[in-house]
Amino acid sequence: MPRTAVVFYQEDQEDVPVLDWLRELRRSDQRAYESCVAAIGRLAEFGHELRRPLADILGNGIYELRIRKGRVNFRILYFFHGKNVAILAHALTKEDKVPKGDIERAMRRKKAFEADPAAHSYLEEDKG
Repeated sequence: MPRTAVVFYQEDQEDVPVLDWLRELRRSDQRAYESCVAAIGRLAEFGHELRRPLADILGNGIYELRIRKGRVNFRILYFFHGKNVAILAHALTKEDKVPKGDIERAMRRKKAFEADPAAHSYLEEDKG
């Protein structure tokens, strides 16, 4: 099974939502950050084959990485582009279900990405 490329969605040069969320999480909770990074690594390794409890489908092509530390639930919403590319669209800390507004935001980002993948793919040298 080929490895899945993991791409961070970007709104523009200054706004990379999941990367910004991860940076803040790293400052506030190093262990949770490490667990989230490990989950992203599993997504890269297993792609479409990743299942519960680590991943689940929310609907309309939006999936979630599911990370739990203590009583806190961390979610990274993503979608696939083609067979072997996963786009990390949105991240949140939640207590219960993923709010509908967060799923809708991920769906809007999916549509924007599909319309112009190059404009919405974060490249490390962009923030250089």
